[in-house]
Amino acid sequence: MRIKVTLIFLLIILLAKALYSQENADIIVDKNGSGTFTSIQEAIESIPIDNKFFKIILVKNGLYQEKLFINKSYVAIVGESKDSTIIQFAELRKNWMLNNSSHFGSAVINIDTNTLNVTLANLTIHNNYGSLFGDHDHQFAILGFGTKVILINCNIIADGADTVSLWTEKNGMYYHSHCYFEGWVDYVCPRGWCYITDSKFYGHNLTASLWHKGNDDKNAKFVIRNSFIDGVEGFPLGRHHVDAQFFLIDCIFSENMADVPIFWPISPNAKEWIWGERHYYYNCHRVGGDYDWFKNNLNEAENSLSQEMIDAEWTFDGKWNPEKEMPSVLPFIFLEKPRNGSYNIDLNNITLNWVPSRNAESFNIYFWKSKFPQALKNGEKLKDGPSAIGEQIFVKHQTENSFTTNLIEPNSTYYWRVDEIIDGKTIQGKLYHFTTKTN
Repeated sequence: MRIKVTLIFLLIILLAKALYSQENADIIVDKNGSGTFTSIQEAIESIPIDNKFFKIILVKNGLYQEKLFINKSYVAIVGESKDSTIIQFAELRKNWMLNNSSHFGSAVINIDTNTLNVTLANLTIHNNYGSLFGDHDHQFAILGFGTKVILINCNIIADGADTVSLWTEKNGMYYHSHCYFEGWVDYVCPRGWCYITDSKFYGHNLTASLWHKGNDDKNAKFVIRNSFIDGVEGFPLGRHHVDAQFFLIDCIFSENMADVPIFWPISPNAKEWIWGERHYYYNCHRVGGDYDWFKNNLNEAENSLSQEMIDAEWTFDGKWNPEKEMPSVLPFIFLEKPRNGSYNIDLNNITLNWVPSRNAESFNIYFWKSKFPQALKNGEKLKDGPSAIGEQIFVKHQTENSFTTNLIEPNSTYYWRVDEIIDGKTIQGKLYHFTTKTN
């Protein structure tokens, strides 16, 4: 009898350990009933209104046909899988406004005023009103009036205009990484400060894709780095009705982009740009040939910028460094730095950084120099394939999520990889490379 009880007890412990290692989150939502809640909104409402401690709501795979209202700070809503965890709701703004005095509530995800530190990750968020009813007027996927909003590894789609509308003007700060954005007119349209990196865009309209409002503060800016911007044939890049500031760095435009610079629209709502035309580009290229208007011109910006200066911390004027504060919410390593394909990296004390998965215990670090005799240029791939990459060299095992090396040569390409140890098992990481400066 004692042996039987002991075996049952051990089985319970092993089961609890397995569940914990798979589901390292504060709240679990599963529409099939295996979680804490079956509704995402119920999970949000279970968090205290004055919450000051970061909470992860893990949403299991499934289609959640909900409209969400987020009025709690320090909250992350994280899907089990980006393409299989879907939050979907059909809402047209003008229909909502028939019975309401505010835009708030007309989106799939609505982030309330004075809310901060909200993270949406590993999800698909879709306002599908247009595909159901054929109307592509304004229909928000996300509408927000808080600040410090992070979107990571998400598909964010609306079948109409204003897909992602984060509209806090005075202190609105937004960080988006490895996302897919899709919509109609002005489908990514932040107010205040916004930084987007390593993302893809697709616009369905011939009016404009990007929009920014930065007239409340001359330093407000919209920065897009290392991203691919696409759309229907003849799509224009962007516009703004009031003062704004755009920086596009290391971006690729599809051959469908029209030869139309970011422009001032003829509209009753448009106001004269007090601070002038502030549209800056560096190392941007169009498939099929470049247009002259997006040639390198960072030297024309205030203080004559260099591309190395333009990162998330710079975008937010030092008031927020989201890449340093990023919570571990995804089921895998992310936000590796230097980013894959980085070039002109300074030789002094290069530090590899990454955000661990939410279940990580420790890491195995691999770091080595390429056998290819020449350094790779920006965007160039190895011609000799794996043989030029060279032998992967194990450096150390550690618990810290950064690694500094001084063994760096100029004008050289280096590779690195970080494997995570989760529940005693090794999860192999992705292969990354960077190229150092010539001197």
